[in-house]
Amino acid sequence: MSRPQAKPPAATPLAHAAVTQLMIRKLMPLLVIVYVISFLDRTNIALAKHSMSVDLGLSAAAYGLGAGLFFLSYALLEIPSNLIMHRVGARLWITRIMITWGLLSIAMAFVRGETSFYVLRLLLGAAEAGLFPGVMLYLTYWFNREERARATGYFLLGVCLANIVGGPLGGALLELDGLLGWHGWQWLFVIEGLPAVLLAFVVWKVLPDGPASARWLSKEQADGLERRLAAERESQASGGRGSHSLRSVIGDKQVWLAIFVYFCHQLTIYTTIFFLPGIIGASGHFSPFVIGVLTALPWIAAAIGAATLPRFASTSSRSRQILTGGLIVMAAGLVIAAYSTPAIGLLGVCLSAFMFFVVQSIIFTFPSSRFNGPALAGGLALVNSCGLLGGFVGPTVMGMIEQSTGNPMNGLVTLAGALFIAALCSLRLRHGAEDRVKSADGRPATGKAI
Repeated sequence: MSRPQAKPPAATPLAHAAVTQLMIRKLMPLLVIVYVISFLDRTNIALAKHSMSVDLGLSAAAYGLGAGLFFLSYALLEIPSNLIMHRVGARLWITRIMITWGLLSIAMAFVRGETSFYVLRLLLGAAEAGLFPGVMLYLTYWFNREERARATGYFLLGVCLANIVGGPLGGALLELDGLLGWHGWQWLFVIEGLPAVLLAFVVWKVLPDGPASARWLSKEQADGLERRLAAERESQASGGRGSHSLRSVIGDKQVWLAIFVYFCHQLTIYTTIFFLPGIIGASGHFSPFVIGVLTALPWIAAAIGAATLPRFASTSSRSRQILTGGLIVMAAGLVIAAYSTPAIGLLGVCLSAFMFFVVQSIIFTFPSSRFNGPALAGGLALVNSCGLLGGFVGPTVMGMIEQSTGNPMNGLVTLAGALFIAALCSLRLRHGAEDRVKSADGRPATGKAI
């Protein structure tokens, strides 16, 4: 198919803004849908927890371990997965990820006990490894640093939408219990696993690997976009950053600082995802559908935050301010949830959730501003894989706390403390541009460089 008739190239801010809007309109809806389905398939065991535990005899600790094992294999394979995507292209690799995770999600319907539960959660994590950092890398092919937090915020809407839709949908599917002799949780895994396999073929057909292969960009638009991104990479390299070496990623203290902040953030998100339905269910006599609806409320708040606040992270200092403030708000919401009545506690979770993806969309702008090429691919995967260990630690520890004390709320204050420490650490995060300011004039960076 031939490219559209090109207009004379324009380097004006207005023309660049028009191209940015076009990219968001063409790329983000599909990527958001992909992330919606991935989150449904990795977290639907939260709604299935009670009925699976009854039918299979799973203890709270076994459930928490199984929920967390997904992130163990996911984390271990993130870096190799992202390096492969850098070589073979986003379209092929994301298609492969979706087919394998969809089939394994369907296979969860045939779990028969703790061992098969653990094995399939490990395999599901391995299959999906690389999706999130792969998309973070993919966005660097299209958006510069100023635009990336906004694009990432839109992408993270997928998590919100998954939990908004997934709660009521999962609750309704659980009420199919007994149909054709299957348990409701079996219907849940099969019906929610199929869309990943089907959508994989859409990704293969329409997702471009980069601007050069995008049929909806003119040659001049694609060339101009790639020149701007190349100039940004060269600017990073001229300031002593933008390294292509994976070794430089491992030795960068800023990367490890971002990892710690992200780890604390993920502790909170996945503990909320895997235990909120159970907490709500224990607070009253609700049907699975009503529990699903109530579970969706914090994610509506998270969607509002993700859609409105990341765009204001347009400079290094603003990014840091929003990141630190967001972590403090998350901590405050958990403290409210731990010490309040169920209704006020749910509002506290909503307050915390409002900042979930504001924080996450900004965290990744720090490491992505410091490296290029394979180092960028490996660096983003390293941050995500180490940070996602919070998804393993959080549910595992919360499961142990629930089993030993009978009250999962006891873990929320500990999570709040971790978030407050992360907020203090986030004050020292720096973009690569700030390092250039410091090296150029010999004084500490002001935080106003972009």
